Amino acid sequence: MVVDVLVELSNRNIDKVFSYLVPNKFKSKIKIGICVLVPFANMKLEGFVLNIKDNDNSLELKEIIDIVNDGVILTKELLELGKYLKDKTLSTLISCYQVMLPTGFKAKNKKKINIKYETYVYINEEELKNNKLTDKQQDIINYLSINRNVTYSKLININSSVLTLLKKNIIYKEKVEVYRLDSNYELKDKYPLTELQNNIVSNVNLEKYLTYLLYGVTGSGKTEVYMELIEKVIDMGKSAIVLIPEISLTPQTVRRFKERFGMGIAIFHSGLSDSEKFDEYRKIRNEDIKIVIGARSAIFAPLENLGIIIVDEEHSSSYKQENMPRYDAIDVSKWRGEYHNCPVILGSATPTLESFARGMKGVYKLLIMDKRINNSLPKVIIVDLFKSKKVNKYLSETLFNKMKNVLEKGEQVILFLNKRGYSTTINCSECGKTFACPNCDVTLTYHKSSGMMRCHYCGYAEAKPDICPNCKKDSLEGSGSGTEQVEEEINKLFPNYNSIRMDFDTTSRKGSHERILNDFKDKKYSILIGTQMISKGLDFPNVTLVGVINADNSLNIPDFRSSETTFALLNQVSGRSGRGEKCGEVVIQTYNPSHYAIEYAKNNNYLGFYKEEMHNRKLLGYPPYYYLVLIRIKGKDYNKVSLESKQIKEYLNKHLNFSILGPTIASPFRVNSIYRFNIIIKYKTINNLYDILNELLEHYKSKKDIIIDIDFDPKSF
Repeated sequence: MVVDVLVELSNRNIDKVFSYLVPNKFKSKIKIGICVLVPFANMKLEGFVLNIKDNDNSLELKEIIDIVNDGVILTKELLELGKYLKDKTLSTLISCYQVMLPTGFKAKNKKKINIKYETYVYINEEELKNNKLTDKQQDIINYLSINRNVTYSKLININSSVLTLLKKNIIYKEKVEVYRLDSNYELKDKYPLTELQNNIVSNVNLEKYLTYLLYGVTGSGKTEVYMELIEKVIDMGKSAIVLIPEISLTPQTVRRFKERFGMGIAIFHSGLSDSEKFDEYRKIRNEDIKIVIGARSAIFAPLENLGIIIVDEEHSSSYKQENMPRYDAIDVSKWRGEYHNCPVILGSATPTLESFARGMKGVYKLLIMDKRINNSLPKVIIVDLFKSKKVNKYLSETLFNKMKNVLEKGEQVILFLNKRGYSTTINCSECGKTFACPNCDVTLTYHKSSGMMRCHYCGYAEAKPDICPNCKKDSLEGSGSGTEQVEEEINKLFPNYNSIRMDFDTTSRKGSHERILNDFKDKKYSILIGTQMISKGLDFPNVTLVGVINADNSLNIPDFRSSETTFALLNQVSGRSGRGEKCGEVVIQTYNPSHYAIEYAKNNNYLGFYKEEMHNRKLLGYPPYYYLVLIRIKGKDYNKVSLESKQIKEYLNKHLNFSILGPTIASPFRVNSIYRFNIIIKYKTINNLYDILNELLEHYKSKKDIIIDIDFDPKSF
C-alpha cells in the first residue's frame, strides 16, 4: 500500500504531496484524511493522507513512521472545504487543513474521553426509586410518563436536588422531549414563543440551503428562535452548529442550551485546554453530539448531516481569522450550508452594512424582529463632555446621579470603556520622556495591579520605575484611562457597593469568565466594568443602567468602518439595560454628541444609520459598493520594505485595471521589530485579480527578507 501525503515544509508558502509506503501494522488504520508522521530528508514531518494506491514497485519509497492520531480524520467534506479555502484565501493547503483540527489532536495515546458532571448528573429510573420521592413528586413522574407515551429513561438533575430536578428539564430516551413545570409542579406549555418569534421560525425553510439575515433588536428573543429551529432540526435527525463571537458569551449561551437540550452539546473556544478541545472533538466524531457551540473555529466541527448553521452577532469582526489562512467563518458557514443543503442564519441587532445590503437586495432572506420581548427599549441619554459638570474625569454628574439612584434601589449597573489597563501612556512631566515598546511603534500601557507597563501588540513588559530614568526626578505621570483606573475610582465613589472588572486582564485564568458572570448574576456585585466583551449577548434582568464612559474611542480609529463600529458598540452595550421587567436607561458620554453614529444609536435607529452610512460609502467607494484586498508588505529592513512596496504598486498598476491605494505605512508601523506597509485594491469584478496575486506570492516565495500577506475583505487595516 502506498499513500500520497501532503506535508508541511519549513517554508510556509510551500506544501507538496509525497508518496510513502505503509507498513503492514498500519494498513488497517490508514484512511484518506488521517494525519501521519513521515521521514523527510533528516526531518520528521506531519502530513495528511490525500490518496491511497497500490505499490507498483517502480520507486524506492520510505515508510511512514506513525499515525499521529487515528481518532482524528479530515472527512471528505473537510478535504473539499480545505481546497476551497486555499483558492479563496491564497493560503497553503496544509494550513487550511491544520486550522480545521483541534490543537490537542496529537495526544496519540489518549484513549478516554473526559466527561465532567459538575453541573449535570444523570439519574436513571432505578436510582430514582431509592431517592424516596414524595407522593407529589412521584405523581408528576407518573403523569409525564403516561400522558406523553414515552419510555422514561433518565433525568438531568441540577445541583443533585430531586426537587430542583422536577422543576427543570426532563429528557426521554426515544427522542428529546423538553417540558417545564411551574412553581406548583403543573406542566406548562413547552417553551412558548411570541407570535413574532413563531412567524420568524415558520419563515425558515429547513429543507434547503438559503442564507437568512435575522435582524432583531437587542432583547427581541433571537436566542429562543435559534433554539426552536434547532429543536426542529434535531427532530429531523440532523445536527446544528451555533457560532458566537466572544468567549465571554459562552457560559450564558451554553447554560441556556443545556437547560433545553441536555448534555448532547460540544463546546469549542479558546478558553479550553488542548486536551478538552480534543475531548469535544472526539465526542463529535463518535456521534454523541447533536449541537456544537463555539467561537470561530467551531465552524469546522466534523458533524455529519448538518441541519442548520447559526452565526450569532454576525457583525463581529472576530469571525475573521487574522493569520493564514485568513478565512471568514461566515463564508465557511455558507459553503457548508450549501454542501449539506441546509439553512444558514446570520443574526444581529446591528448587521454589517454588507449583510443588510444583501438582505435588501434579496441575496439573503431578511427576517426582522423589531420589538423587544418586554416591549421596552431603554431610554438613552447623551451627555456632552465639553459642557457637562463632572464628578471626576470619568463620570459626568448625570451618570453619577443615575448610578446612585439605581444602586440605592438594589439594581445593577454596567459601565463600558473599550480600553484596558490603568493608563494608556506613562510620561515624564519634566523632561517629556515617554515609555514606548522597543519592538513596536506604540506606547506601553500601565497596569497598576501588576506594577508593569505592557505592550498590547507583542507582549513586551517592564516594571514601572519610581523616578524618570532620564532626568532622575519623581515626575512620572499617567495619561489616558483604562478599565483598571475606572474601577479604582468607582470604588472610591461607591464604597458601599461591590464592583467587578471584566477585561482581558481579569479573564486570563481558566473559568474566570463564567465566575465573573455568575457572581454578577447572583448579585454579589452591583457594578460591572468592562471592555468590548461585555457589550453583547449578556442577559442580566436586574441591570437597569448602562454607562458608556467615552463613546469616542472607536470613532477616532483611522478606518472607514469607525462609524459603523461605534454605532454597533453603542447599540449593543445599550441593549444590556432593561432586559427584565424593570425599565432601563443608558447614559452615553461623548465629546461628539452631534455625530450621526451617536445620534442614531441614541434613537436605536439602525435603518437611519444604514442609509446615511451607505451614502458615505458610495461617495468614497468602499464596501458594500466595492470589494477590498489588503496587501501587507513586511520585513525587518525599512529601506527594503519601502522599496519593495513601491515596486509592488508599479506591478499592480501595470497588470490590474483597478483602483489601487498606497503604499502607506500600517498602524502601528512597526510590530515585533517588523516594518509594515499597506496597499489596498478596490474592485467590483475579480477579472484576473487572483492570477496576478498568485504571481506576486510566487515571486516572493523564496525571498526571506520580505513577507507578503494578502487579505481579502479585511476587517482591520
